Amino acid sequence: MEKPYTFNLLHLHFLYLLLPFLTNSIPPPAQADHSEIISRFQQYLQINTSQPSPDYQKSTHFILSQADSLSLQSQVIEFVQGKPIVLLQWPGSDPSLPSILLNSHTDVVPSEYSKWVHPPFGAHIDEQGNIFARGSQDMKCVGMQYLEAIRRLRSSGFCPKRSLYLSFVPDEEIDGRDGAEMLASSDVFKNMNVDIVLDEGLASPNENYRVFYGERAPLWLVIKSNGAPGHGAKLYENSAMENLFKSIESIRRFRASQFDLVKAGLKAEGEVISVNMAFLKAGTPSPTIFFLFAGQGFVMNLQPSEAEAGFDIRIPPIGNVESLEKQIAEEWAPASRNMTFEFKAKGILHDDLGRPLVTATDSSNPWWTLLEEAIKKANGKIGKPEIFPASTDAQNFRKLGLPAIGFSPMANTPILLHDHNEFLNQAEYLRGIEVYESIIKAYTSYIPPGGHGDSRDEL
Repeated sequence: MEKPYTFNLLHLHFLYLLLPFLTNSIPPPAQADHSEIISRFQQYLQINTSQPSPDYQKSTHFILSQADSLSLQSQVIEFVQGKPIVLLQWPGSDPSLPSILLNSHTDVVPSEYSKWVHPPFGAHIDEQGNIFARGSQDMKCVGMQYLEAIRRLRSSGFCPKRSLYLSFVPDEEIDGRDGAEMLASSDVFKNMNVDIVLDEGLASPNENYRVFYGERAPLWLVIKSNGAPGHGAKLYENSAMENLFKSIESIRRFRASQFDLVKAGLKAEGEVISVNMAFLKAGTPSPTIFFLFAGQGFVMNLQPSEAEAGFDIRIPPIGNVESLEKQIAEEWAPASRNMTFEFKAKGILHDDLGRPLVTATDSSNPWWTLLEEAIKKANGKIGKPEIFPASTDAQNFRKLGLPAIGFSPMANTPILLHDHNEFLNQAEYLRGIEVYESIIKAYTSYIPPGGHGDSRDEL
């Protein structure tokens, strides 16, 4: 009796050792300490990918190492040299079904190191569990949450019906022209057969997650004023500076009228036209010989013949661009005051058929319904759908007619993107992984009515 017993025990032990290879699975999350998950997030945050010199080589290596640990297919594409797009794929069981794309950008904005409590690329965790780092909210958190959610799903034995793609793109912070825009217009993207795109959102100061179905388009305006130069002590009309000040005051009143709507609760930030001055340029540089009579390198007793100012204008998809351009020509920079203007950038608000670039947020869009249900299933709450106040890579996919939703699962979190001391609490980060696990499972399992495969009721 003893010999057969020994044989069975060894046999079971062998099967136990072989099981992970047979199932191609990852150790279950219950066995993984949360500290390991946070450590991976910290490693990504510690890679300095700030503009204008992001270390894309290091971030690419890190993402590929994560893909390898999850047995995901991967490729690196450079439409522009030195601007890598890392594309990962978790193949679905039914290749005839359109795929899902989860997009995130790898670059971050610059930081003023002296203004930070902790180094912006140190990923320091304080006593409250807040992780301080540039990109902790915008948007390295989301990219890693995608990966960690996949880790959980694979460990549970889940197999997607639809293929799931993850794109890690460069240069979103400097307009994304060499990143997501190139990807969206490529044959590579066409062959992916994408049906829905998820991209970044914003943190929410309250318990409700924020979800975005459209975004404001940039209109970067530069106004230039001309006038006769004169002595710094002379009072005369129509100087370059005086004319520019009149324009600035007119713009200030317009800005206040829009901001009042937001402060009164009549409109959300993404529903109004925002205007903010980005720069003011004027003055005559002082030669060295006049240094004693100059202030901060400018001649102080000479009124300049030219002055200009730049403005970052953001227009919602329902905004009237033609009306605004008319106001600029007639009030903000009229030729009668020797004013000229030009647009340094002009975003697109409508598709080729003149329709606003927005994604439906009702039952006509099954992806929206699935998102709502998945968030609720993960014990999350969502607020009223919003227009994103700035621009994201999602615009490049909406231009193709694809639904694109902006969502970063960060509740009870101050909005600190592009700000000093950007942070995300580790508990909130971990909770976001669970939310994305629910979303990915719902999206990759969805079969449209009348389609083949299992019904949505089985999700």
